[in-house]
Amino acid sequence: MSQLDVERTSIDGLLVLRLPLHEDARGWFKENWQRERMVAAGLPDFGPVQNNMSYNAKAGATRGIHAEPWDKLVSVASGRVFGAWVDLREGPGFGTLVTAEIGPDTSVFVPYGVGNSYQALTDGTVYSYLVNDHWSPEARAQYTYCNLFDDTLAIPWPIPADQAEISDADRTHPRLADVTPMRPPATKPLAERNVVILGAGGQLGSELRQRLPRAVAVDKDQLDLTDAAAIDAFRFADADVVINAAAYTAVDAAETADGRRLAWALNATAVQRLAEAARRDDFLLVHVSSDYVFDGARTTHTEDEPLSPLGVYGQSKAAGDLAAMGAPRHLIARTSWVVGGGPNFVRTMAGLADRGISPTVIHDATGRLTFASTLADAIVHLVERGVEGVVNVSNGGPVTSWYDIARRVFALRGRNPDDITPVTQAQFTAGKDGVAPRPLHSAFDLTRLRAAGFTPGDADDALAHYVAGLP
Repeated sequence: MSQLDVERTSIDGLLVLRLPLHEDARGWFKENWQRERMVAAGLPDFGPVQNNMSYNAKAGATRGIHAEPWDKLVSVASGRVFGAWVDLREGPGFGTLVTAEIGPDTSVFVPYGVGNSYQALTDGTVYSYLVNDHWSPEARAQYTYCNLFDDTLAIPWPIPADQAEISDADRTHPRLADVTPMRPPATKPLAERNVVILGAGGQLGSELRQRLPRAVAVDKDQLDLTDAAAIDAFRFADADVVINAAAYTAVDAAETADGRRLAWALNATAVQRLAEAARRDDFLLVHVSSDYVFDGARTTHTEDEPLSPLGVYGQSKAAGDLAAMGAPRHLIARTSWVVGGGPNFVRTMAGLADRGISPTVIHDATGRLTFASTLADAIVHLVERGVEGVVNVSNGGPVTSWYDIARRVFALRGRNPDDITPVTQAQFTAGKDGVAPRPLHSAFDLTRLRAAGFTPGDADDALAHYVAGLP
């Protein structure tokens, strides 16, 4: 055969490749994996990372049926095999069988969740499979198995069971009627997928841990994100999704010499390393951005607005956004005015109200609060919907000022809102050293978020609920 040919089968995504063999008196040569030509012919660009070989000493060696949590390209380097593939994925194709005899001139692309098995037809058969994830004991625990001799499948093995070499495990695997179908990763609830939460001790991380109890929760004591070598050494290979909820958020301290270095190390350089890890280990990188990536000149910010940060904190976050975009699969949740379990503006105002203090609060800086619970819910929703790119996330409702929010908190705590004095942002910062520049307007356009099927709760309703829960 002189040209590569790709044939579809009755199993969705299972492809048979007919490979050109270049032969002469010495033997043959073939391109077993040729990304450019195979992708052009219809093979998915599946990103292989590991190549495995199985040697079968005698004809009759029989292996399978194993559905694995990755895609693979199987082929024969020497000899011939009879291959059988069974769709073990959840859906209408479950139980579909495809068989073929393959030799060096044939390869088969086997998608995630399709059971792969074969029987060597000659002595000294070498079977090869190129996979797009690294094998590990944890990965093997996710296999789905089916019995080779299930009557409902009726696989026509050329060499009968009593003459074949078969492992005890393969003889005892469940029959098709007893198999639990495998769910592709993209269709599983996020709580059932392999998730790593970085910054798990923060206010967003704490909310994510509640929603994703099976996730690997990583705080700064377990992984120093300012240490490039530590990130490179961390095991992300088993992760489907890595959520980066860690950040340097001391906006004013970022203007100091030490703060500048830490802000850039955590908000930018660490994200670059995570993006590199995402390329290497093939996971979705979820990164949390900030309204500080804008100068606040526009009253409402869309996802496509050019970055225009004012201070060091905003500059480091903008650099982190650009770094996260280097991950092949990424979701950037851009948020503002976050309120959660840690220190925040609402908690501060409630404390001042309770202590009888009458503060001055900025009235011309506008935006919407984002409660950490809403942000966590939105991230889970967007990942489960397969949304990628940049998405603005905040609570809904009218755009307000810090002064409006402070007055509302005072009223909720039983204080007179008129005890608060309004000032402009320029007045508030005049004559103060070490105060970082801040965007004047932080409200987001939430069209993209709502189009993805997530409707954020009203910020004022969430504020009343939050304040009621404060001591």
